[in-house]
Amino acid sequence: MQIDDVQQRFETFLKGKGLRRTPQRDSIVKVAFDGKEHYTADDLWERARLQDSSTSRATVYRTLTLLIESGLLHEIDLGKDNKYYDPNFLDHPHHNHLICTDCDKVVEFEDDHINLLEDCITHRLGFKPTRKTIRIEGSCDQLKRFGACSRNDHPAETAASASE
Repeated sequence: MQIDDVQQRFETFLKGKGLRRTPQRDSIVKVAFDGKEHYTADDLWERARLQDSSTSRATVYRTLTLLIESGLLHEIDLGKDNKYYDPNFLDHPHHNHLICTDCDKVVEFEDDHINLLEDCITHRLGFKPTRKTIRIEGSCDQLKRFGACSRNDHPAETAASASE
């Protein structure tokens, strides 16, 4: 989704709550959706301050809460102590995550077979899912091939859909 579309949907949401659009919120939203990588609130705050130095940490946290409430952003659990935010759910609402426990690399993937299996399981067990996610943790191929993973931060990579 284009940033202009995100900004417009967010502005409509804010108006519905009696809130206004501000330059600080605009810079936070722009930074939050300018890439595909997952980030923490502090990561977002540091990047937003580069766009607008008056952006406070409190404004970032309040804006994150509003973005989640509006359905534009998802909070995810990547198996670490921090909360992470995923800007990719608007374009890929059914994606899942592979996480390397050695180097923290995160790879997003979609698979129609998994979606079908999830639907079959929830239907058979009488559940109406409100949210479905799969997080698979393990060692990436880099460990297998080279005997070690680089400990650098890796942006989220998108794997080709297995159903293609």
